[in-house]
Amino acid sequence: MKILVLGGSRFLGRTFVEAAKKQNHEITIFNRGNQNEGLKDVEIITSDRFGTLTELSGRFWDAVLDTSGFIPYTVANSTELLKDRVNQYTFISSISVYKDWVAESFDEEYPIHEMSLDEANELSKNADAPLYEYYGQFKALCEQIAEKNMPGRVLKVRAGQLIGPNDYTDRIPYWIHRIAKGGRVLAPGNPNRPVQVIDNLDLSNWILKMMATGTAGTFNATGPDYTLTMKEFLEESINVTGAKVELSWIPEKFLLEQNVAPWTEMPLWVPEDYPLAPELEKPWKGTFTVNINKALEHGLTFRPLQESLAEIYQWEDQREISENEWKSGMRSNREQELFQLWDKQ
Repeated sequence: MKILVLGGSRFLGRTFVEAAKKQNHEITIFNRGNQNEGLKDVEIITSDRFGTLTELSGRFWDAVLDTSGFIPYTVANSTELLKDRVNQYTFISSISVYKDWVAESFDEEYPIHEMSLDEANELSKNADAPLYEYYGQFKALCEQIAEKNMPGRVLKVRAGQLIGPNDYTDRIPYWIHRIAKGGRVLAPGNPNRPVQVIDNLDLSNWILKMMATGTAGTFNATGPDYTLTMKEFLEESINVTGAKVELSWIPEKFLLEQNVAPWTEMPLWVPEDYPLAPELEKPWKGTFTVNINKALEHGLTFRPLQESLAEIYQWEDQREISENEWKSGMRSNREQELFQLWDKQ
């Protein structure tokens, strides 16, 4: 296949490009060229999707992967231009499109955020605005715009927590890094609560299958295909790193009382028994129980978690960044302060 990738140089996009190359597909990448180091044997068009996209005019592809679509009018522009130039358009969306994560095992029919294009355009006209506050709303609107412009030809992938090398969010790398340091490790909440993650390579190979068959529709895409607990995730991280670790499980009530920030300061933790924010009435118990049966029925498969974590560990071990440069995770002095307070209980 001839595949156009909008983005393609960072996290999922880079993994997808490498997977597609191994299958001998012909790849064109369209991005700003900021992080294209190491990309070989692909055509690179350096431009900005906030512009006119004239560089894509007069060209034709079998499929498109849009990894960078987030601002609605950019997705409107790209789908309008490409609707007569491609057979299928894969849009990487997010489970953040859902109005909440209260219900357990919610599927693709669960209510999503609503926002008008006029409101989105007003909110996104200033590049300095806090755009990620509207991430779920924007992604939901992007899905609708893409489907309107290319009806019946859009694969909408509502991805969960992606994992793999080149993870610029630092969420999973934080845990691998912290486990590798060894010693007493603060682990949040209930050790038997479920967590869901999906390896970029597993997702990429599935998307390539869907492109080959021209499959469209909306799919939740996370994993694995069994119930994975936080304890099992951390124990697998211990096995991969070979570190000597004592997991110290601290209840979420105490963590919230100490203003520990779920998800950012403690990646993979969203409270089970308490609302995530004061304005919310119920806890988001469904955060890591997203129903993926539809994707499984369409061939989504998973490598062993150990393989995924080992690749992340190898990549993370080569980085040289200070603790203050981490985008996610708990600082070591904060962890020690919490241990001191907890031990006095």
